Amino acid sequence: TASILRMTIGFNLQTDVQVKGPPKVYMNKKSEYGNEGDSIVLTCKSSSYPSIEQWKWYKDYEGEANVILVNDTEGRMSIISTPEKTELHINSADIKEDPGKYICNGTNSEGSDTAVITLKVRSRLAALWPFLGIVAEVLILVIIIFIYEKRSRTDDIPEDEDGGAAPLKSSSAVNEKGSNIRQSNSN
Repeated sequence: TASILRMTIGFNLQTDVQVKGPPKVYMNKKSEYGNEGDSIVLTCKSSSYPSIEQWKWYKDYEGEANVILVNDTEGRMSIISTPEKTELHINSADIKEDPGKYICNGTNSEGSDTAVITLKVRSRLAALWPFLGIVAEVLILVIIIFIYEKRSRTDDIPEDEDGGAAPLKSSSAVNEKGSNIRQSNSN
């Protein structure tokens, strides 16, 4: 759509001119992430004139021909389309079947265009692995500290044992004032 504004003395005149052309199809993301068993929605849009008359979704199987996707009877995949956008709904994502490239094709009377999005499906346990790693690290550190403390306690010599040292010899003497003075001999 092009807008033309023309100003003349005293009043404004504005006209919108829509130029026909092949569609421009796009996706907001290059890749989408989902978890196994979750519902995932892939969205493809276009704002072309004339509007999109037909939307198609394909799954790209590398090395093989692209497979057109349609609403399946099991209800696991469904497609909802308007002239401005199309959505591919994947219910209960499967980690083996669903990851890959999905191609959206929009066609109007002037031509067609495609856009590609990559779907990545993670295991339900994917978020659990980092947590288990942290728990294992803490457990290993506690075991190492426990072993270190246990060994350092058995290697210490108790302070109340004197290790066989002989008692010091001492002698007493009385000084001029009549008080006892104790002297130690180092021999």
